[in-house]
Amino acid sequence: MSDIVTIRSLNQLPAMLESDYALWQGDSEALLVGLPSKPIFDLVVTSPPYNVGKSYERKASLRDYLAWQARIIDLLIPRLAPTGSICWQVGNYVDNGQIIPLDIQFDPLFRRHGLALRNRIIWHFGHGLHNKRRFSGRYEVILWYTKTDDYVFNLDDVRVPSKYPGKRHFKGPKTGQLSGNPRGKNPEDVWDIPNVKSNHIEKTEHPCQFPVGLIERLLLALTDRDDLVFDPFAGVGSAGVAAAIHHRRFWGAELLPDYINTARERIRSALSDKARYRPHDKPVYDHTKSNLSKIPLPDLTSPPVLLIAK
Repeated sequence: MSDIVTIRSLNQLPAMLESDYALWQGDSEALLVGLPSKPIFDLVVTSPPYNVGKSYERKASLRDYLAWQARIIDLLIPRLAPTGSICWQVGNYVDNGQIIPLDIQFDPLFRRHGLALRNRIIWHFGHGLHNKRRFSGRYEVILWYTKTDDYVFNLDDVRVPSKYPGKRHFKGPKTGQLSGNPRGKNPEDVWDIPNVKSNHIEKTEHPCQFPVGLIERLLLALTDRDDLVFDPFAGVGSAGVAAAIHHRRFWGAELLPDYINTARERIRSALSDKARYRPHDKPVYDHTKSNLSKIPLPDLTSPPVLLIAK
């Protein structure tokens, strides 16, 4: 099993550069400044803090937040391989009950580097907070950019079951033959993958944990075996778990030592084929099969309650 190196000082960078799995405990901007300014990463995939005041972030003005994110992006692009991809998963910035979609704010930060937006992927999930003055949010966005037109895209590795696998051509030279791809269909750009809530198999102490399956699909499609995946906001290491399961290398950056410790243990379990995770292609649970989806019938065996007006 590969060793997982944890470094806390730029003096230890040589150990990171020689490692297949490494975690930097510290600011990702400082790490990127210390790395060689040349193509290193085959895939950058992350879910940065949304600047909404979670326990692991300090809320700033939207202007200051975007300026900070722009600095990170500016440092990442020279270190992305020509055939590589960058995937930035974001939600909404909320201010006084109003939402500002962060994907709209981020797009210019990538476009100014000449990156091409290949997909705006909608991640739909079924659970979250219930709002009282607007419709409850149940989706977020993944922006997928490539550095060049010569990028890795392994569609066959992420196909999902076809809706009508028995459909056949009804005319032409292939009349009567199955019309769909026998490996399944393209998963399209709306992904229904459960978010990590209290009863999720992957749940840790992190309040906004990234599901492994979401990264798994991106990693399988956009990288090859032994490629290097980097997450500048690694949290509890979900990207590292996906990388370890599928024989990709991984580096991650995270400020909080508790999250670093959890990430290291999760990646170690994945390298030992003991990862607990929900695969990207597992069907979403049919809620109609639960007894909770049924309205309970009145209990006719109980005696009626007599109400007497005073």
